[in-house]
Amino acid sequence: MTLNTDRSAFVPNTSLSTPVLFLIFNRPNTTKQVFSAIQKARPTHLYVAGDGPRAEQSNEDEICKIARSIATNVDWDCEVKTLFQDQNLGCRLAVSQAIAWFFENEPEGIILEDDCLPSQSFFQFCQELLEEFRYDKQVGAICGFYSNELDYKPSASYFFSRYLRVWGWAGWRRSLEGYDSNLKNQMEKNNTWKINVFNRTDVLPIKYFQKAFEAVANGEIDTWDTQLQYLLWQKKQRVVVSSKNLIQNIGWTGAHAQTKDHNHELPTSEIEFPLTSPKIVERDVKADKVIEQISYRITKLSYLKSQIKKLVS
Repeated sequence: MTLNTDRSAFVPNTSLSTPVLFLIFNRPNTTKQVFSAIQKARPTHLYVAGDGPRAEQSNEDEICKIARSIATNVDWDCEVKTLFQDQNLGCRLAVSQAIAWFFENEPEGIILEDDCLPSQSFFQFCQELLEEFRYDKQVGAICGFYSNELDYKPSASYFFSRYLRVWGWAGWRRSLEGYDSNLKNQMEKNNTWKINVFNRTDVLPIKYFQKAFEAVANGEIDTWDTQLQYLLWQKKQRVVVSSKNLIQNIGWTGAHAQTKDHNHELPTSEIEFPLTSPKIVERDVKADKVIEQISYRITKLSYLKSQIKKLVS
């Protein structure tokens, strides 16, 4: 099975009416690529938020200014609002505050980070499903990133999942209701996520996410999205995920270099319209299992390796 990587296959008929939040920092190269995709979609409302430069990084102030200039270089009919930090807040605060600002101004919208390159149909996909599930409080978010299209492809245009993948997503104001970037606060107030979305056979996923939640709560990881995943599970909300991968992560090199893995630089394809709905409104158990085993690497073997590593360290 191969993916259609022709980005010209989908041509939007009109400007995008759904607001877009573009999250940037210090990567002019990736910012330019993602902005080019936004430019083609021509949203009528664009919000751009950028964290401030780090004091210890020389020339980062200038680099941030270049990225901001690229992200606001609008040449179509569009209202632009910006939230640019003077000082560096870090990922957890800068991103969560930006999303909160976005939803204070808009009831729903699309969120893209500066390393999440979307296919053009991603925008219409989000716009249609934001409307479709606007009043369905069982749905917490819409995701365009699906890293396992070659492993398992659901028959409909999208499926329901318990896993939030924030490389290109959309949501409503309600998506952030109850959010606290301090996960320790959330866990002390409510800690029923295990029984809300998992069953007795989900031993390894529970261990995996318990460890992830504790790492964020203890300040070992500076992030914002783990807290949102926790919140959605506390609220027993599902996620709508595209059955085709609509997002390519291009951020594994450069200023935020990290080890390239299965999820990075996956090719994208354009989804067909009209969208088709799954016959079953419950989560796709098979899709979630594939995400666990291949994307999160939650397997008995990986668990045994982690335990052995603990014993020898």
